[in-house]
Amino acid sequence: MENIVKGDLFQNFLSSLDTAANMISCDPNVLTRLRQPRRVIMVSVPVRMEDYSVKVFTGYRVQYNATLGPYKGGMRYHQDVDASEVAGLAALMTFKNSLLNLPLGGAKGGVKVDPNLLSRTEKQNLTRRLTTELGPFIGPTKDIPAPDMGTDAQTMAWMMDTYSQESGFAQPGVVTGKPIEIGGSLGRNSSTGHGVIYITEQVCSRMDWKMSDTSIAIQGYGNVGSHAAHKATEFGCKVEAVSDVSGGIYRKGGLNIADVDKWIEENKTLAGYPEADSISNEELLELDVDILAPCALDGVINKSNMKKIKAKAVVEGANGPTTNEATEYLHENGIICVPDILANGGGVVVSYFEWVQDIGNYFWDEEAVNVNMKKVMTKAFSQVWDFAQERKVDMRTAAMAVATRRLERAMLLRGLYPR
Repeated sequence: MENIVKGDLFQNFLSSLDTAANMISCDPNVLTRLRQPRRVIMVSVPVRMEDYSVKVFTGYRVQYNATLGPYKGGMRYHQDVDASEVAGLAALMTFKNSLLNLPLGGAKGGVKVDPNLLSRTEKQNLTRRLTTELGPFIGPTKDIPAPDMGTDAQTMAWMMDTYSQESGFAQPGVVTGKPIEIGGSLGRNSSTGHGVIYITEQVCSRMDWKMSDTSIAIQGYGNVGSHAAHKATEFGCKVEAVSDVSGGIYRKGGLNIADVDKWIEENKTLAGYPEADSISNEELLELDVDILAPCALDGVINKSNMKKIKAKAVVEGANGPTTNEATEYLHENGIICVPDILANGGGVVVSYFEWVQDIGNYFWDEEAVNVNMKKVMTKAFSQVWDFAQERKVDMRTAAMAVATRRLERAMLLRGLYPR
């Protein structure tokens, strides 16, 4: 366990937790338990490749805390996955679910593999064997995986089918983020990106900014960033910059997002888009805009560039895009930073809705999903905003404090077994 908690992401989390716990005078025994994951699972995943050779990949599932309900968190496929990263992400999921007042614990999983190097058959073989290896630890009342980096609705369909085949009957509630046809929820695919903009709306409301006058730069134009861009446009915001791995594009006054989508569909990349200036991902972060939404990688706003950030507010669509040091600097300089455990919570909120629908065998229309998701996120934002204003602290500290307080109360009520 000692090596697992040494990673930068986990250490960043521990620093935030300690600050929040001190602020609410958290019970020291509760804090001791919250600083470590409950269970770390590592599995070997042998896969038959297209050339009939067998490769063995390493898979992880970290089940961090289940005080509030079954474990919940994504499953990612990426070449840089390791136990420490997964543990850090599982910790963040625990506090995100607590903050959003969901009856769920926190978990995360991953396989160390570059999914781009796998054929469809190989990815399916990997997913099905991984599901079998994790079978004793997951389930609708135990641990409910979801898509993450390198996985998607099809991956969840394979996981659900494998678990169901081994159970002997259909178990749609074992995963979320599935296709609609097999128990998925309407609105799930767009939920994280839409949630980023619902939170942006709340920031603008508190600051008396008009959404129609608000300019936004979005780093990352994947599932989260692209849906955020579309929702922002619906609200009348000016999306002045977006980016992908090839770099970014910028147009003062706003991009035509529909035209950007058409370009990507034809060219598979933002590079070369003719109706805007080409910029780097680093330059995008430093643009003079009202809202900066980092929706790609962790740690992109850090000591090296924090003094160059000109946005009035940062709304985190990615996991951990702003370091604690940068958060403190931004706060001291009047820049609002809405943390990931709040700003990108739309995905897990609608995952929760999907799980509820699967268990009840009753499915909602998309309007009901979006209305209820916005209610959950708006309530959480208000709690965090009020705490931050009352205690005069940054919103990351406030969010962690609100989440920690709920976990503390639940853990003290449940007690420690055995005594």
